[in-house]
Amino acid sequence: MRIDLNADLGEGYGPYRVGDDAALLDIVTSANVACGFHAGDPGIMVATARAAKARGVALGAHPGFDDRRGFGRRVIRATPGEIEADVAYQIGALQACAALAGHRVTHVKAHGALANLSNAEDDVARAIARAVRAVDDTLVVLVMPGLAAERAAEAEGLRVVREIYADRAYAEDGQLAPRGEPGAVITDPEAVAARTWRMVEEGALLTLTGRRIPVSIDTVCVHSDDPHAVDTARALRRTLEEAGFTLAPFAD
Repeated sequence: MRIDLNADLGEGYGPYRVGDDAALLDIVTSANVACGFHAGDPGIMVATARAAKARGVALGAHPGFDDRRGFGRRVIRATPGEIEADVAYQIGALQACAALAGHRVTHVKAHGALANLSNAEDDVARAIARAVRAVDDTLVVLVMPGLAAERAAEAEGLRVVREIYADRAYAEDGQLAPRGEPGAVITDPEAVAARTWRMVEEGALLTLTGRRIPVSIDTVCVHSDDPHAVDTARALRRTLEEAGFTLAPFAD
């Protein structure tokens, strides 16, 4: 049995850093790198790509809304054409930085509010999928299973990889429960690991009410901006390997 473990990295800016990227890169198998809009800058992008290359970690673009102050978690209303251009721009920026580092971009995962919109709104999902296909139709798209982003990527002929979040609970519609709801964010590393193992083993999302939603699961995400991220990633990797899973990049 094979599973990928990914994290959103490179989410600092200038002298500011978010999370312990170096430690996480020793644990995860795929990295999604901020591309300068919600976070990140050229120096961070090159350094993250170089560090990922050295560890054999797959590299992906993590485009979001142009919203550093809100960390890309606020909705910025834009036309599909504007979203398409912004996503293509960000993928291209990381591709250039990856080339400078001797690495290559293999996948794309939308960030924050942009990802949430793409899960719920077909026009946003289609704009992102069109941008990915136009830039490089061999790029893999990370999606939450069963939602608009998955349908749009498949309609464009793109390969999709279905992702679950280790540290988040799900709403009844299969989307992430809002962060403000009790129980929506799980912070204890061992609890996260046990919950994630159950979801992967059963092939199902677990909602706040305890309901199971059957899905395909290819990769598990750890949020790097959580203060327990490194401990959580270690617990996750240990638990999955002890259960017989081989951790490897889905892009191999």
